[in-house]
Amino acid sequence: MRTAARFLFALLLAPAVWGQTVAINGTLGDKALLIVDGGFPKSVAIGATHMGVKVVSMQGDSVVVEIAGKRMTMRVGDAPASVGSNAGLAAGGSRVVLTAGPGGHFTSEGQINGRIVRFMVDTGATAVALSISEAERIGLKYKNGDRVQMNTANGVVPGWRMTLDSVRLGDVSIGGVDAVITPASMPYVLLGNSFLNRFQMNRTNDQMVLERRF
Repeated sequence: MRTAARFLFALLLAPAVWGQTVAINGTLGDKALLIVDGGFPKSVAIGATHMGVKVVSMQGDSVVVEIAGKRMTMRVGDAPASVGSNAGLAAGGSRVVLTAGPGGHFTSEGQINGRIVRFMVDTGATAVALSISEAERIGLKYKNGDRVQMNTANGVVPGWRMTLDSVRLGDVSIGGVDAVITPASMPYVLLGNSFLNRFQMNRTNDQMVLERRF
């Protein structure tokens, strides 16, 4: 019984698993809203730990976290940081693995121009597509783009076409990605073919693997 207790105690003290992603979704008093591995935001007080991520201190929208014995400063809205022996904070990878969620859709947290968004893979979309409200939330100057007419269920509506500086999924970042901004309300940013065409896509059951081509 003592052996089992010691084993459980060791698990509770174990460092974060290599390959975790961590993002700061917001702050509330002396608590930070952590998103670990793309899960739901968790309110974590200073000094407390969630899934191996400890909140050390906070100042304004900056939060110091400790992961696997290493400290880093993150800001609200920054891109998710990958924690691993070779991952670091840079996006230099060439492979992304996605797992289908409820309904068979492939969704994942990522970033546009350094701001966190929630993507849904849509192979039927010509370009990355996001709503006006989402574009404004992440600070896109979409009205500087080209004005276009878009056909919707409610008729023809105005939209904008622009080029995104960067789109990041996992550890892979792609520059110069075409996007359209629509007044239609959408729960996700649609990850269309202006991004997906840069990859070789292979799907096996509920898993999709994207291998960067160029």
